[in-house]
Amino acid sequence: MRVVCASVLLLGMLPAAAGARAGEVCGPQALGVSRTLEIDTRSVQRFGFQYPETNLLADGEVILTFDDGPLRAYTRPVLEALAQHCTKATFFVVGRMAVADPDLVQEYARQGHTVGTHTWSHANLQALSPARARAEIELGFSAVQGAMGRPIAPFFRFPYLRDTKWATDYLASRQLAAFSIDIDSKDYRSRDPSAVQRKVMADLQRQRKGIVLFHDIHYSTARALPGLLAELKAKGFRVVHVQPKGEAATVAEFDGQAQQELERRRAGLAAEPMARRALTWPAAKTIPSQPAAAEGLATPPLRASEPVLSPWRSQINEQHWWPWR
Repeated sequence: MRVVCASVLLLGMLPAAAGARAGEVCGPQALGVSRTLEIDTRSVQRFGFQYPETNLLADGEVILTFDDGPLRAYTRPVLEALAQHCTKATFFVVGRMAVADPDLVQEYARQGHTVGTHTWSHANLQALSPARARAEIELGFSAVQGAMGRPIAPFFRFPYLRDTKWATDYLASRQLAAFSIDIDSKDYRSRDPSAVQRKVMADLQRQRKGIVLFHDIHYSTARALPGLLAELKAKGFRVVHVQPKGEAATVAEFDGQAQQELERRRAGLAAEPMARRALTWPAAKTIPSQPAAAEGLATPPLRASEPVLSPWRSQINEQHWWPWR
């Protein structure tokens, strides 16, 4: 097993809870951040149970990750819970969701969290041709970076964790890291916050460490997180915050389309200010029909019969989109 060579910044000796931002005051009961790992994606590019050649964590350590957001009704309480514990997470953002709420994408970074991507439309890349898969990956990065207004982390997570050899090779050629998971909260299966908390803690008691998957688009996660973070602290688990050594580089053709989508949203808000309260934004349902070939990798053109990608949909019942209370 190969252990990641990463720069480590030990924060445990700070007088306040480790990882706190300026202005945050956390007492000894806060979970904090035990250490920060700076990852060089030029040399190490795959993490989690699908890629056992890489080991990031010692026993008792966890990495908190959240997929699919932002969704304001639930992302805000998730961020509040993390801030109350002066702890940090990594958010794998869907491009269309970033276009829907750029302000909240920027809030992730303002609070010191790491921002990566999760494709443009949450498509299953195993079901797509290499050309479509590349477009999903690249437009996702361009959209999230455009919403952020500055470079993001070169970190990526496959929707449904369904990778392919072509896609993992492509990410490596672009010096983008693929993050899988070790612990699945299964928060999309239940509206019961206690069920989410029990599932995560039971898995951690067995495995003793891991990259934990949540989704900041679900009621159950927003309600479970305060108690879960407190239990992590009480049971001696320590949070590791992953950050990149470098920044994600985007592709110009996809930057242009992402900017068109962001301008379309701004124009819509100017015409209908109440649209700002909407949970989602009707971003374009298609991606470029003929993306350019990836440098160093053969990318066949789209087949005429290949269907256009559908817009991203929630994996659960519509009731889970109700505002969190």
